[in-house]
Amino acid sequence: MDFNTTILISLLAMGAAFVQRVSGFGFGIFIMTVLPYIMPSYAEAVTLSGLMALVTSGLIAYKMRHYIVWRKLLPILITFIIISWFAVQFVAKSEDALLKNILGVVLILVSIYFFFFSEKIRIKPSVPMQVSMGTLSGIMGGLFGMQGPPAVLYFIASADKKEEYMALCQFYFLIGNIMMSIYRFFNGFITETVCLSWCWGMCGVFFGTWIGTKVFNMIPIHILRKIIYAFLGESGLLALIL
Repeated sequence: MDFNTTILISLLAMGAAFVQRVSGFGFGIFIMTVLPYIMPSYAEAVTLSGLMALVTSGLIAYKMRHYIVWRKLLPILITFIIISWFAVQFVAKSEDALLKNILGVVLILVSIYFFFFSEKIRIKPSVPMQVSMGTLSGIMGGLFGMQGPPAVLYFIASADKKEEYMALCQFYFLIGNIMMSIYRFFNGFITETVCLSWCWGMCGVFFGTWIGTKVFNMIPIHILRKIIYAFLGESGLLALIL
């Protein structure tokens, strides 16, 4: 891995951590628009994304630990842990080209959803809904490291205040990424390249989290989200074309 690639990974990690700190999710969505094209394999890219996201969520979860409500978290989390195992096994048996094409489609769909439908869809915070969102989140997390969107829908509906929302999201991402990292380890995805890239990425993670904390109340969140969603859509199209 050359020096330019390691610097790019650090910058990507910084941007992803910033997005995660400001909006509560989006680390995997942001970084996976580029990471599969600079890592040796798709499996290593999604593994690196999960390992870095784990640290980002852990930093925020520790600060928000007093706001966690476990009864609102456990059903969706347990469902995610089970489903994501099967998704990781699929990655282990699939070709990189197929996974990158699927990733491109998912990026476009996520972009369209958040642009046009996220403010209109409301869900009821019930156990069946937790299982449904946990299943979809497990598939997206295991395949693409993007477990955020389905889970966020549920957490927004169930949380009584923004601190509780942030705590639910970050504990979910933290524990989920720990489990998926274990699955990926036993599938041989945690390679020397992944470990070296993770060390470089951590510089960006800490700096991005720090910046995100500072500007949380300064940038209108709706403007930031629109920029991110446009970036997602463009990245999805490029993933299908290239």
